[in-house]
This record gives sequence, C-alpha cells and structure tokens, in this order.
Amino acid sequence: MNTFAELLGNRWLLTAVLASTGAQVLKVLLILLIERRWRPAAFMETGGMPSSHSAMVAALTTGIGLTQGVGSPLFAASAVFALIVMYDATGVRHSSGMQARLLNELVDELRAVVREGFAPLPLRVLLGHTYLEVGIGTLLGVGAGFFAFTVI
Repeated sequence: MNTFAELLGNRWLLTAVLASTGAQVLKVLLILLIERRWRPAAFMETGGMPSSHSAMVAALTTGIGLTQGVGSPLFAASAVFALIVMYDATGVRHSSGMQARLLNELVDELRAVVREGFAPLPLRVLLGHTYLEVGIGTLLGVGAGFFAFTVI
C-alpha cells in the first residue's frame, strides 16, 4: 500500500481532522444563529465556541483509547498531548487574547489623542478559549471518536 493511500485510510487522523472541521463549521453556524450575521471567515479563525483544537485532540485520544486500550503507551502519549493543548488554549493563548484586546483599546485611545496617521494593525483578539469553549470542543471530539470507532 502506498503512503498516500495509508494516510487517507488512517481512521484516527481522519476522525481528528473531521472533528476539528466540524467544530469550525459549528463555530460559523453559531455566529449565524446568535449574532444573525454570516461570517464564513470565522471558519479559519482560532478561538471562539467550540474549540476545534480540543475537538481534534479529544477525537484522536478517544479513538486511540478505544482501539489500543487506555493502558497503552500510545493512549498515554495522546492524552498528555491533549491535556497540553487544552491547557494552552485556556491559559497562555486565552491570556494573549485578553492582552491583545487591552492593547487594541490603548491604541484606539492613542489614535484619538495623536490623530496624525498612526494606524498600526489591530492585534488578533480571539486566540484562546474559555473553559466552556474547551469543554464543548472536548465533548464534540469524544463524541466524534466514539461515533467513528464504535458505530461506523
């Protein structure tokens, strides 16, 4: 079997990618439902509800747990990786997003005072996630993993 066919046939990878993609699609649909505006660019953004990163690593870890066993070294490595990703999403990246929001407000205040062409690009605010966003992303990923490895 060639490498490309093996890659396309990797159920663990496919499940993780589909869980992440599903979370991103859900993010766009939630914006449409809650904010009443069509913003397809949100599909490519980080941050927001639900966490696609959490969905991805949770789906991967669930698939590995169901097929390799939760006592396997591969499950342990995947679970540690998932916890690091989720911790980073709620900690470092979330804090960076809050700092970006504050810096953008400061730049707006400076612009109002200076008014002479000072226009730096705004910083990205949606970098990280709240605990709820990570939790929902995780549940989405676990559900995708269970569906892919027990139903299909």
